[in-house]
Amino acid sequence: MREQQVFYVSDGTGITAETIGHSLLTQFEGIRFQTQRFSFVDTPDKAREALRHIMTACTLRAERPIIITSVVEESVTAVLAESGALILDVFGPFIGRLESALGQARAHHVGHAHGMVDFAAYEARINATNYALTHDDGGNINYNEADLILVGVSRSGKTPTCLFLALHYGVRAANYPLTDEDLEHAMLPRRLVPYRKKLYGLTIDPTRLRQIRQERKPDSRYATIEQCRKEVAAAESMFKAERIPVLSTTHTSIEEIASKVMAALGIQRQLF
Repeated sequence: MREQQVFYVSDGTGITAETIGHSLLTQFEGIRFQTQRFSFVDTPDKAREALRHIMTACTLRAERPIIITSVVEESVTAVLAESGALILDVFGPFIGRLESALGQARAHHVGHAHGMVDFAAYEARINATNYALTHDDGGNINYNEADLILVGVSRSGKTPTCLFLALHYGVRAANYPLTDEDLEHAMLPRRLVPYRKKLYGLTIDPTRLRQIRQERKPDSRYATIEQCRKEVAAAESMFKAERIPVLSTTHTSIEEIASKVMAALGIQRQLF
C-alpha cells in the first residue's frame, strides 16, 4: 500500500485542522496516511521550525509535503507557502465568501475556534463527561437523568461513543453491558424496562469482536469466536424481539455512530 505523509499545522490546538483533514483523507483509498500535528505555530519563527522538521521528513522519502493548516496569521501562512508544499487552508475556501455575504472583514483572532466563549456549553460538556464515566459499564443503573442508554455486549463500542457524545454534544449518555445472564432470555433486562425509550443497541461482527477481546484478554473464553458469536446472536435477537433500534459498529466511525444514535432518538444538540 502506498504511504503518504500529511502534516497538520495550527496556531491553536490543531483539532480543527486535524478533524477536517481526516475527513478529507478518508476519501482516498489505497493510501496509508502518516500524520503529524504541529500545534501553536503562531509566529514566523515557529513556522520555520515546523517546516524544518517537515522538509527533513519529506526529503528522506522524496515526496512533496502536504500541509493542512488552520493558521489565521498571514505572516505565518506566508512562511508555510514559501516551502513549496501543497498547502490546504481549511478556512481559505470560506472566509472570502463569508466576508462578502456579511459585509464585514474577518478578525484575525488566533485560537478562537476553541476559545471558551460559552461557559454554559463548557459546563454541560464537563457534566456530561462525568455522567458518562460514572454510568459506564453498568456501574450505576439509575438512568433517570440519562439522555440515552447504549446497550450491547462487552467491547461493542459503547464507552467511546458515550464519551464522544458527552465531549462534543453535552449528551448524558450511559451504557449497559449485556451479561451472560441477561442474554439467557431474548427479553430486555428488568432494570432497563423503565427506560425503554432511551435505549439504543450496538452490535458488532463476531470476528471483529474476537480481535478486540483477544487484545484485552488473550486466549480467554471471553475472546473465543464461539463466545463472541453466541453473545452477538443473543443480543441481536433481544434487540429484534424488543424492537430496540440497533446499529453495527464494525465499520462505523464514532462520529457516525453518535450522529445516528442522536437522530434515531430525536436528540437535537449543537456541536460545541
